[in-house]
Amino acid sequence: MKILITGGAGFIGINFVHYILNEHPDYSVTVLDLLTYSSNPEAISKLKKYKNFEFIRGDIRDSKLIDRVIKKVNAVINFAAESHVDRSIMTPSKFIETNINGTVNLLTYSLKHKIDRFIQISTDEVYGSIEKGHSKENDILNPTSPYSSSKASADLIALSFYKTYGLPVIVTRSSNNFGPYQHPEKFIPLFITNALENQKLPLYGDGKNIRNWIYVEDNCRGIDLVFQKGKHGEIYNIGGDVEVKNIDIVNHILELLGKSKDLIHFVQDRPAHDRRYALYSGKIRKLGWKNLFNFKQALQKTIEWYINNKDWYKKRRKSSLFKKYYDNWYRKQRGLK
Repeated sequence: MKILITGGAGFIGINFVHYILNEHPDYSVTVLDLLTYSSNPEAISKLKKYKNFEFIRGDIRDSKLIDRVIKKVNAVINFAAESHVDRSIMTPSKFIETNINGTVNLLTYSLKHKIDRFIQISTDEVYGSIEKGHSKENDILNPTSPYSSSKASADLIALSFYKTYGLPVIVTRSSNNFGPYQHPEKFIPLFITNALENQKLPLYGDGKNIRNWIYVEDNCRGIDLVFQKGKHGEIYNIGGDVEVKNIDIVNHILELLGKSKDLIHFVQDRPAHDRRYALYSGKIRKLGWKNLFNFKQALQKTIEWYINNKDWYKKRRKSSLFKKYYDNWYRKQRGLK
């Protein structure tokens, strides 16, 4: 099996590539990634030891490149996306260009070269906030941010390629991921790294927004299972087994690090901040999937990774793009000094 993994140098992507190379040594894996600010080129370099691994730096919007690459593979798994909600509020056009136009480009050449399977990686955020119960795969989509709207659009377009042209598309929608290699602008790593450096932990609103959390390796196993056993034209939710308020996560992090709760700093909420996400994962569980990682144990594991990889996260926190986002937008808009 020859697989193209787009966005394979990003957070979930790089974890999935590691997983696939270890679980399926007979696969030939090609990673295509533009290596933007949120990518992990160091991790990609370590993978060059695998004879069945190839890396190509490129943009999923580059039609000539995508045409040339896809004709050499049997399947495409598309992780490539702009994914940070706050950044989508700042610059929505980037999210439209990559998440929608880039996905259409991949679908077009996957159809041209008659690939065997196309997996579109999506998010629970396309369902929007849910007050009670759990979001199911056939629920009406209700995205609120430019990010989630771009992902919802990409999902629908991908499924339309199955319905219209018979392209073997499957969509996975996971809850909030956390784990190694996640960029320090995201919620859990931002709070871990701020706490490690005794900086304020800027918590939106009242801190009672609820998310369904999943350790990244559990999501990787789910995606692989869908790749192996999923039905074409279907959507599979991959949800964590715990719902946690943001304030509780912050308290867990501070407790595990032995830090004072005085570091918590409540800040102005972001626009259209969804109150609660919760996924029903019964469909993928019928394929044999289940969560293997306990939330608190996985959080401890994640904290230890950031402690042991300080050079990695400090490099990203010092980057001009992080400073532009965090200093010029996050801090000023949220009342931090």
